[in-house]
Amino acid sequence: MEASLLFPRLVVPHGIDSELRIRATSDRPSFRSYVFIPLFTNRVLLQRDYSFLRDINIWNPFVTVGVYSSTLSAAMSNLIGASRILYALARDDLFGKVLSPAKKTSHSGNPWVSVIISWFLVQLVLFSGKLNTIASIVTIFFLLVYAAVDLACLALEWASAPNFRPTFRYFTWHTCVLGIIGCAVMMFLINAIYASASIAFMLLLLLLIHYLSPTSSWGYISQALIFHQVRKYLLMLDVRKDHVKFWRPQVLLMVSNPRSSVGLIKFINDIKKSGLYVLGHVQLGDLDTLPSDPLQSQYDSWLSLVDHLNIKSFVNLTLADSVRHGVQHLLFISGLGGMRPNTLVLGFYDDSLPKDTLIDPSLSICSTSDPSGSLQDFDHDQVPPLFHFSSVRGSVDRQDGGEIGDGKVLGPQEYVAIIADAMKMLKNVVLARNFNDFDRSVVLSPSSPVYVDVWPVNLLRPDSSSYVDTCSFFLLQLACILNMVRSWRKARLRLFLCVEEGRSVRGSEEKLGQLLKELRIKAQVFSVPWDQQVALHWQRQGERKQQSDTNSEDKEKIEEEEEEEEDDYVNSFPSNATRLSDDYLSAVNKLILDPARPPPAVRFLYLPRPPADTRRYTTYLHQLELLTQDLGPTLLIHGVTPVITTDL
Repeated sequence: MEASLLFPRLVVPHGIDSELRIRATSDRPSFRSYVFIPLFTNRVLLQRDYSFLRDINIWNPFVTVGVYSSTLSAAMSNLIGASRILYALARDDLFGKVLSPAKKTSHSGNPWVSVIISWFLVQLVLFSGKLNTIASIVTIFFLLVYAAVDLACLALEWASAPNFRPTFRYFTWHTCVLGIIGCAVMMFLINAIYASASIAFMLLLLLLIHYLSPTSSWGYISQALIFHQVRKYLLMLDVRKDHVKFWRPQVLLMVSNPRSSVGLIKFINDIKKSGLYVLGHVQLGDLDTLPSDPLQSQYDSWLSLVDHLNIKSFVNLTLADSVRHGVQHLLFISGLGGMRPNTLVLGFYDDSLPKDTLIDPSLSICSTSDPSGSLQDFDHDQVPPLFHFSSVRGSVDRQDGGEIGDGKVLGPQEYVAIIADAMKMLKNVVLARNFNDFDRSVVLSPSSPVYVDVWPVNLLRPDSSSYVDTCSFFLLQLACILNMVRSWRKARLRLFLCVEEGRSVRGSEEKLGQLLKELRIKAQVFSVPWDQQVALHWQRQGERKQQSDTNSEDKEKIEEEEEEEEDDYVNSFPSNATRLSDDYLSAVNKLILDPARPPPAVRFLYLPRPPADTRRYTTYLHQLELLTQDLGPTLLIHGVTPVITTDL
């Protein structure tokens, strides 16, 4: 009935207050009759003769007329009220298309179909045949409604919503709890079976509304409660109490264009292991030269992307004058409290053209609705596209040439600088290459075994072929986390141990096996001889040159230079990176890409630190490109913080 009022918020409270005042003044005789009739009337008469008032009334038909009038008034008001509620439920599509016929109205706006449906439901209830049964059920449902209203007010009070300002002077959460308890007690006192059935029926309706109703515009109390609880527990999450035993990857994935990053986004969602996952994007621009923030209109597309891919991720966008500064912004401000990214994931910088693998659900629905496949007559205004992302680099409809003329928004120098910045900020770095064609459903198909290869050795530094440093442990941890995901549990971890002639292969395998046992990681260890590859490394070639050189003075100078270089760049990309030949890198690439072994689904490789000399950034990137050429989906990983412990 409130829907027919112009100002229900003002009219309804005043109407109820006026009704109570009128009843208080006019019902005094009735109140006296309620008191004196039980005092002076036989108990048996009150229990067996419900029409005794006719015998003591001035005119007998008065009682009959009053009973029929009050019954008809109550029945009509309840019928009209129920039909209005049914019409509102149908109009809001709370139960999908089930109640769509109830939306029909007359020219004056009267929901006549809802009235007919309500009347039909009332007749079905009357078929029970016992008014006492109907009265019990109706009373219980009324009490359930009152309890639900009290519960909603209690939830709003606990959520501390600023816009919840009740005008009732004596309102507190105590009155809400008292009302809920009182309604529940009365329900079970009337009939415990009917009360339990009504509560179960209400829960069923809530489930139907949760799964069938569309997104509403009136807000959700659950969001307010979740916000209140999340804020409270985030304040309790103390970063000073972090421990390596409870470490988990908290990933910031930088995405240039989601259209070409679907495979990588899904893969990183698997590797996060219930940790924080943030999709980051940098848009180039200057807010001083723009009329408004261009990022606000993009959030809906990114959130729709998260829903479409069914991933558990947040979205963080920023506006900056360069990609490097934008990534720095996101690394500094992403997250909240103790939930901040500790790992930066970047796509690999190469010249391969990206592919658009993102399918817009709205366009696919429209194409399937037309059997001929023609979209010429399709009205794009009726079903707008879900995603508003720009076309991929190299596509026909993309006109911009990028910052360096080839469609890219950053150059190789800036790309390596981003890697160096992340390591300075003590963030783990992951470079993902060849994930453009990665299809998770195809890779994890049960038709063939799935392998995950791990190479925990710095392949650019054969002299530092140790697998017990922080970076190697980080590789093992990420591979183990991937293997713990339900869809990747059948994958087999293969750990490759690079050995040279003259070293104890069995002893190295036993040490590595014992280490894996202590770390509780299940993996197969394979020893790979790489003497031919190491022979092409500049250090070994320098040793041969020293042995053949008869000039002792030159020999001492060379040794002093190499000692200084190794002291300056410990566990990093060698200072004289230009001396690494392409032949050596190609040989190591062929070693990893051994056709005698079944190809893996993904490879984990050791990522060396960038050189300290910024002039060698381009050479560093070129060598990483040769190392990972044609390897399929590959992760180049560098860890800077301890992530594994043998303590329970």
